[in-house]
Amino acid sequence: MSLETSFERLTLDLADPFTISRGTQETAENVLVRISDGEHEGIGAAAPSEHYGETAATVEAVLPDLLAVVEEVGDPHALERIERRMAHTVRDNPAARVAVSIALHDLATKRLDVPLHRYWGLDPETTPATSFTIGLDGTERMREKTESAVEAGHSVLKVKLGTDRDREIIDAIRDVAPDVRLRVDANEAWTPHEALDNIDMLADFGVEFVEQPVPAENGSGLEYVHERSPLPIAADESCVTLADIPHVAERADIANIKLMKCGGLREATRMIHAARAHGLEVMCGCMIESNAAIAAACQLAPLLDYADLDGSLLLADDPYEGVPIEGGEIDLRGVERSGTTARAID
Repeated sequence: MSLETSFERLTLDLADPFTISRGTQETAENVLVRISDGEHEGIGAAAPSEHYGETAATVEAVLPDLLAVVEEVGDPHALERIERRMAHTVRDNPAARVAVSIALHDLATKRLDVPLHRYWGLDPETTPATSFTIGLDGTERMREKTESAVEAGHSVLKVKLGTDRDREIIDAIRDVAPDVRLRVDANEAWTPHEALDNIDMLADFGVEFVEQPVPAENGSGLEYVHERSPLPIAADESCVTLADIPHVAERADIANIKLMKCGGLREATRMIHAARAHGLEVMCGCMIESNAAIAAACQLAPLLDYADLDGSLLLADDPYEGVPIEGGEIDLRGVERSGTTARAID
């Protein structure tokens, strides 16, 4: 079979500047991948993160080699073989590899006329709601963002912390959203002792769990916090690849798996099952991504305990539509087409 491949860069404006403890961004650089068999076209996208050593430029640099593998194999249903060969061809660059993986799964399932979650035999009724992220900002602006999120129907919020006014922020958010499920992400901002002090405070505000309280390179510090924390701990920056899962199981309660970190949809499912085998709960997170990537992650949602798949909701405009997410509810039953369910907006 002959497959045609191409890619292009997308520069996506954010609805608001997005700030975490490491910095602020106003745009997101994604790279769109297309794979066609002449009748059907699969699409996927990379949302690279400099924190993990990738940029749009590095994605574009390696995609010709990755897409050459796809063209050489020539069979969009040979998903395992292609992902294995891509990993051997380009050892790093997981965002680039997963863009191709998403596009391949999209093409394969469009050819079968079945959505990806049905192709995997997953139950859409077990899909958790996604959280909506409140990025760091002035306290009053974070209050306003929270009010807007609640008015839009979001019942699960994730709040970015890592400032000298974290208590003030959480107090303001709880003041306007007393009933929402609340999660906190420090993005590695605290020392172990700071983390425990902050977690004790957060427990008083009914926070559900705390994500990545200390730097990923401080594995013993994460374990120290986990052993003493009154709240569950989620590992994100500490949980990148399948090999990290056994270590995370000793240091956290929840593994945060992201397609852009692990490099493939099949690898993501392996990580989910490995996490379960090690007694971890599972969350799937995202970068700031077009629906060309988020729609594929949504198809994994029935396998999750928690979802953090709001990346496309943070964009001012997305050239692609995906799985409906009204008020945070991931509506897999509302999907009207096959594939990973992203399509260009006319």
